[in-house]
Amino acid sequence: MNDPAHRPIRSFVMRAGRMTSGQTRALEELWPRYGVEYSPAPLALDALFGRRAPRTLEIGFGNGEHLASVAAAHPDRDYLGVEVHRPGVGHLLMLAENRHLTNLRVSAHDAVEVLRDQIPPGSLDELLVLFPDPWHKKRHHKRRLVQPPFIDLLASRLATGGVLRLATDWEPYAQQMLDVLGEARPVFENLSPTGDWMPRPEERAPTRFEKRGARLGHGVWDLAFRRTSNGP
Repeated sequence: MNDPAHRPIRSFVMRAGRMTSGQTRALEELWPRYGVEYSPAPLALDALFGRRAPRTLEIGFGNGEHLASVAAAHPDRDYLGVEVHRPGVGHLLMLAENRHLTNLRVSAHDAVEVLRDQIPPGSLDELLVLFPDPWHKKRHHKRRLVQPPFIDLLASRLATGGVLRLATDWEPYAQQMLDVLGEARPVFENLSPTGDWMPRPEERAPTRFEKRGARLGHGVWDLAFRRTSNGP
């Protein structure tokens, strides 16, 4: 995986999943309001949201509980969620309708392609990568999302001063994340006062994956890095 423009190895496997009647209805009826279709052309984000505001993009939002929660708590910010699994997309659309969210949009496409093709450089103030698939087996580590080319892509989409937040409940993957971001200096600055992990954000609603990890006795490792003015 040397070039994010050519990625034969994907970090996810498409699963059909069981759709509830509510999720199916949400995809049919609410997608025109909240959905963002994929097209290999940059989005006009001001037009998409109808205003200019600080913007957060979450990669792989799962069932959307966290994204809906922060969007409701911060109506002054705009949020774009990217998730390939349709049941999760449908669930987030239901949450958006129930909470009358106007500052949320949803993409149901590969996040790398969305970032590469649709998100203009320097247009994001925050990026969230929470509990990506750790691909536990060594032979599958090449599928992990957090790799140097991907971090380069994220850096290019963040504005100067923008923050990248990551979390995982798999300690070896946490260490890989820390190493990869450390190699990205001086483009990224670690916000941890101890140079490694951050405290768990109080406002983060526990995701389905975080809850599962807690039931299994896993710890959680949070990271936060700020995009500096150095680098490309």
